[in-house]
Amino acid sequence: MKAATAASPRALVAGVGNIFLGDDGFGVEAARLLSARQLPAGVEVADIGIRGVHLAYQLLDGYDTLVLLDATARGGKPGTLYVIDAAEPGSRRPPEGVPLDGHRMSPDAVLALLDTLCAGTGAQPPRRTLVVGCEPATVEEGIGLSPAVAAALPEAVRLVVGLLRDRAAVKEDDEAAV
Repeated sequence: MKAATAASPRALVAGVGNIFLGDDGFGVEAARLLSARQLPAGVEVADIGIRGVHLAYQLLDGYDTLVLLDATARGGKPGTLYVIDAAEPGSRRPPEGVPLDGHRMSPDAVLALLDTLCAGTGAQPPRRTLVVGCEPATVEEGIGLSPAVAAALPEAVRLVVGLLRDRAAVKEDDEAAV
């Protein structure tokens, strides 16, 4: 396993969701758009889709920052973007009564699995985990995003790029203080 060092902090931007369920494909589409952008050094973009177990294992390779892109129903107007700072490692738990299903893992379930894997391997989870979510209009069967969610994609990309630049600036400030 590779570990992030002060000289080379790594960040992973992971698009999650099911493209066959309408707006649930938001994270995958946002990751596709971000992968075409010039991003700060040390940033990787991955289309995870429905492979939550794969994401948990990939994070064992050592990342300083994780940004998850996902459809996030919080009761707002469709297309509303949210930035959610994930809970501290060890406090994340998958929803009660939901069996572990490698193709239907919510970000909470992925992070809970990551905590378990880190405890068993001695690896460190990302120091910072953010979820950039978009309020879906529909997650019914069908390919393609609703107009409201599709219209939110450019702002979502700008938001993630800003978060990544802020992360790089914070890391430089931390190193200068040492």
